[in-house]
Amino acid sequence: MSDTPGGNGNGEALDNQSGNGPQIQVLAQYVKDLSFENPSAPMSLQGQKPALEVGVDVQGRGLGTDQYEVMLRVRADAKTGSQTTFVCELTYAGVFMLKGIPQENVQPVLLIECPRLLFPFARRVVADTTRDGGFPPLLLDPIDFAALFRMQMARQQGAQPQSVQA
Repeated sequence: MSDTPGGNGNGEALDNQSGNGPQIQVLAQYVKDLSFENPSAPMSLQGQKPALEVGVDVQGRGLGTDQYEVMLRVRADAKTGSQTTFVCELTYAGVFMLKGIPQENVQPVLLIECPRLLFPFARRVVADTTRDGGFPPLLLDPIDFAALFRMQMARQQGAQPQSVQA
């Protein structure tokens, strides 16, 4: 299922009025990796509500001229006391074509806008997987990918050497 903001639903970006504005086109989206572990079954299915810890990571890489793969990684750990109830790990990815986007804006588009397009599909996969594992569907809360991007940039700047001199 490919669609883009301003797209026609067939994975084709529509030209804007000037014909050379910024465009994001979804070329493909797919489950790259999926793992579900239910190590305590059937005892874990007996109704005690587990404590959930959810982590999200976004990565992007170039594939060629104007094409990029963006990977949205989601890991959900559910524990009852010290016992693992379930672990769900998903890497959901998409291939995007970016046209007319200035180079300095490519990284923010890849790490904010592209995962925003992928998230509803990744959310559904996590919900279906946890439901099929015998638990209520895990419905992930919406994610502020702009805030996630800012935190990632702050971490990268903090990781750079403090005493760089010429």
